[in-house]
Amino acid sequence: MPGIEKLPIEDTLEDSPQTRSLLGVFEEDAAAISSYSHQLFQAMQRIYDAENELSAATHLTSKLLKDYEKQRFPLGGDDEVMSSTLQQFARVIDELSSWHAVLSTQLADAMMFPITQFKERDLKEILALKEVFQISSSDHDVAINRYSRLSKKRDNEKVKSEVMEDVYTSRKKQHQTMMHYFTALNSLQYKKKIALLEPLLGYMQAQISFFKLGSENLSQQWVDFLNNIGTSVQNVRREMDGEIDNMHQTIQDLEEGSDILYMPDPDPNKIPIDRTLTRKAGYLNMRNKTSLVSSTWDRQYFFTQGGNLMSQCRGDVAGGLVMDLDNCSVMAVDCEDRRFCFQITSFDGKKVAILQAESRKDCEEWIATINNISKRIYLSENPEEIAARVNQSALDAVTPSPSFQQRQDSLRSSMQSKPKVGPTNSQASACLESSALSSLSLDSLVAPDMPIQFDIISPVSEEHPGMAKSSTQGRRTNPFGESGNSETEDGEDSILHQLFIVRFLGSMEVKATENTDLIYETMRQILAARAIHNIFRMTESHLLVTCEYLKLIDPQTQVTRLQFPLSSVVLCASHQENKRLFGFILETAGGKADGQANTVCYIFESNNDGEKICDSVGLAKQIAFHSEMDRRATEKQKELDKAKERQQEELTKQKQIEKQDLEEQSRLIAASSRPNPTAADGQFLVLSNSPSEDSDAGEEGRKKGESEA
Repeated sequence: MPGIEKLPIEDTLEDSPQTRSLLGVFEEDAAAISSYSHQLFQAMQRIYDAENELSAATHLTSKLLKDYEKQRFPLGGDDEVMSSTLQQFARVIDELSSWHAVLSTQLADAMMFPITQFKERDLKEILALKEVFQISSSDHDVAINRYSRLSKKRDNEKVKSEVMEDVYTSRKKQHQTMMHYFTALNSLQYKKKIALLEPLLGYMQAQISFFKLGSENLSQQWVDFLNNIGTSVQNVRREMDGEIDNMHQTIQDLEEGSDILYMPDPDPNKIPIDRTLTRKAGYLNMRNKTSLVSSTWDRQYFFTQGGNLMSQCRGDVAGGLVMDLDNCSVMAVDCEDRRFCFQITSFDGKKVAILQAESRKDCEEWIATINNISKRIYLSENPEEIAARVNQSALDAVTPSPSFQQRQDSLRSSMQSKPKVGPTNSQASACLESSALSSLSLDSLVAPDMPIQFDIISPVSEEHPGMAKSSTQGRRTNPFGESGNSETEDGEDSILHQLFIVRFLGSMEVKATENTDLIYETMRQILAARAIHNIFRMTESHLLVTCEYLKLIDPQTQVTRLQFPLSSVVLCASHQENKRLFGFILETAGGKADGQANTVCYIFESNNDGEKICDSVGLAKQIAFHSEMDRRATEKQKELDKAKERQQEELTKQKQIEKQDLEEQSRLIAASSRPNPTAADGQFLVLSNSPSEDSDAGEEGRKKGESEA
């Protein structure tokens, strides 16, 4: 006989949709077996009831046996050995149905009893277990819903203990019922073979024993065939008995090992949290907003598949995509009506999902798994090993490190141990810088008694009132967070306009320095403070880098949270090992009573490489510097052009004045020469109509007078 399909009893406690789908296939197969067995029972009943109808009944039996291979059994439909065996039986029965009769007593003992026992005992047991399983499953769902609706604010220990005990009882009952139900369905795969073969074998043996003449018609080949069938039935029965014993032993072992798992919130000391997972599956409650103020929670089966989060409801054939987990962010959140909640935000910030786990252990394992998937650890060859190494690196990042003084003392001792060489100018400056840094301690770099700010609380109007006032003058504020003057607000006229998704980790005031070690030390202190105070919430924003300013924008409302002039950014650097961490030092004016500038270090985490953001800030500063130089050169050229224009205008005016003087003199000369007397010889002087002719005539008359004189 070929291998028998079985339901996995080990997966009954998880109760996944895949297990339910497989259970549905077995239930469909049981229904088909019940239908087919009922038809076979009716056929054999006709043989038992009416001897006169023996021929028609055996013919119907033979027909049903021939139609076995046409039956669409979900399990065992491709059993060629079983089909061929039944086909041979059908041919024999069809041959004997024309001249054999069956005695009622022999048929009742050899044929009707096995099929009746299978129909009345085994099939009814399956139906009874199915009803009990459905009731226990419904009770478990009701208990889980009551447990999920436990109020966090009104924590009643009595109610909580009753609900948890109800969950424990219902889950244990469902698990036990489901295991026994699976055992019965697995046993049915063996019993259906016995229920089909044993009545037929009894029928044939009754025919042989009752009719001596039958031996003449049955050759030795058919006798051997029947003996082989009997041996096969006994082998199937022994295999079924052994499998039933194994399943009962498995049930016993699972009951002993699963008792601690019946509690919805187990003790984390007994079951440690695994933070190296790159795949996880289980039931979660997902919040769905029904309106602006109300929401509902739906319990679904969630599982990770590669870099995606999938969900699947009971009865669904396959799961559906919930969110892409690559470069996403996940953190624990506090919900007013639920416990053990965490939030997943997509890499672009457009999709947010809030989920609830059954226990704190399950919640932390989901957060760790999604974090590992977000870093694409699952694509490596040994994801568990890399996840463990990343987790250890995260633990090392929040442990206290040697102070700047100890590190610089060791650096200074190592430099003193080297042979002295005559330094050049660059070496001398490097030595001076190293000695100056080694003399600095953490207290001299970080402002004393300055707290760490873990969230962006003050808007731009409170942080920089002068800047906010200048940026909002002459512009009406849009209540939806959009600006009326998009050109000046969004920096569309800027040459550089880059947008990055960042999460604010914290900021603290430091003393003025231009060394990147200060940013690394600030990162360490902020991460350590977050770990000590159990702060997991991070404000996600869009960092806009232009040639004029750095701006933090709310991704949902598009409201500007913080805005800094690009000229105030002193230094920007990313972490040496964790490239997603970066920070920049900012100088703000007028923040202290003595009039000195404040120096604040801001630390962020980015979905992209932090070096790219630092390069963008450096590029923006270079572009701004070159733009300023070009602007100054343009203004200087404009001033030179204006000076040349003024000189040209003065020359033009001077020429006009000289021309006017010449014209005035010409008019005076012409006026003095108009009343000329008649010459002595009777000739007259002809006066020209044009001033030029008058001037020419005046000149000729003046020359003539001079010659006569």
